Amino acid sequence: MNSNSEQKKMQKEYQEYVQQKMPKSNLASNCVKAFVGGGLICMLGQAISDFGKNYYQLSKDDAAIFTAIVLVFLGATLTGLGVYDDLGKFFGAGTIVPITGFANSIVSPAMEFKREGHVFGIGAKLFIIAGPVLVFGIGSSIVVGLITCLFVR
Repeated sequence: MNSNSEQKKMQKEYQEYVQQKMPKSNLASNCVKAFVGGGLICMLGQAISDFGKNYYQLSKDDAAIFTAIVLVFLGATLTGLGVYDDLGKFFGAGTIVPITGFANSIVSPAMEFKREGHVFGIGAKLFIIAGPVLVFGIGSSIVVGLITCLFVR
């Protein structure tokens, strides 16, 4: 029984040590930064959509597609240049939630393995994080579509 109490004491000491060494985060500041970062990305998306509607005379649906394409392109490009990582460090979750975060999740692993070559590096790692999400999303949409076709008329 003595070893059990010693083990509990060591666990308690370890937990105290971890609490001392763990960096303190300011929850309110992080929430504000995430809100502002996500809001800026959404504001950019709205500006792109309005530009597509006004300059190219796009319909609402076409402007939405145009906006998604431009935001994914910008997210991937900024990730490739290393800028998106800096934005992510400052704005936190605000950069993950919008569609630019999706582009970042695809490009980041590929950039890490680019020295392994175009095929085994970039090509093989391009969808390492987003791939399962895409497969599940596409697969579940097919299942729902089939169920809808069979039972809803």
